[in-house]
Amino acid sequence: MGREELINTARAILAKAGFDISSAINMRSICFDVVGRKDDVLLIIKVLSNIDAFSRENAEEMKALSEALRASPLLIGETSSSGPLETGIVYSRFKIPIISNETLADHLLEEVPPFIFAAPGGLYVRLDSGLLREMREKNGVSLGTLAETAGVSRRTIQMYEAGMGAMIDAAIRIEEFLQVPIIEPLDPFEYKSEKKSEDYEVHDGERTSSDPLNRLLDIGFAITPVTKSPFEAVSRSRRTLILTGIGADEDKLVQKALVAAEISRIAGRYSLIIVDKKASDSIDGTALVSNEELERIDDRDALTDLIMSRSARR
Repeated sequence: MGREELINTARAILAKAGFDISSAINMRSICFDVVGRKDDVLLIIKVLSNIDAFSRENAEEMKALSEALRASPLLIGETSSSGPLETGIVYSRFKIPIISNETLADHLLEEVPPFIFAAPGGLYVRLDSGLLREMREKNGVSLGTLAETAGVSRRTIQMYEAGMGAMIDAAIRIEEFLQVPIIEPLDPFEYKSEKKSEDYEVHDGERTSSDPLNRLLDIGFAITPVTKSPFEAVSRSRRTLILTGIGADEDKLVQKALVAAEISRIAGRYSLIIVDKKASDSIDGTALVSNEELERIDDRDALTDLIMSRSARR
């Protein structure tokens, strides 16, 4: 299946499950293809036929955006160098969760979550570590007895009870021995960040390579620069987050504004493009602010008010 078909399939599954889905983002060198939201779940999705093509640079940018927007990054793929991605298994690359469209459909449309995750050394399941320990102690089962039953060491049972994933065969033996379900379903949208959103921001005294972004820093915005997105930064004031682009290429301005507007709508944020000259105050909800206007504004709240006002004009 080609990548375009994979993207359309993913979008169809998400839409059928009730997600508000963006159009496929047809821009070169972008780290994601689709954005979707349902209730409190905001997904930033990359789709690749072969997941081995997913680069560390793309992963880091997806992580930065996910932290800024309070979203979950997700990679949807079809194959890897090891063969086709199997249904019901959650893979990962650079700590970004990876699933197939079949797993996505099972999870969202059939309410059949995945239970298995791939990690170095094989396939594993997650155990309810608290229940495991409770039932072992309640039934008077020693660490040694359970270890012998599962075919692992006493130390491994202790690590299971501390939250470590278990090999599938060992987990099934433990369940059968204790006669209680301890294997937990996985949430493929779960993402455990290694960093906070502030860790990706430009800090006090630092500068970016962009004069308009530096101007935003000067008036009090926190800036997370991005290089593989339809915009150049996520700007944060005390009141809101703003997807921020630089409209240096007038030929691409409209497309950039339309993409930013759609993403900001789904993410529940505002979008801004800073331009040299502007013919209007907004494009489909993306506020346009000229460099000249920006130079005259010396307060982040005043700029935030201007962006909100112009974003409301469609």
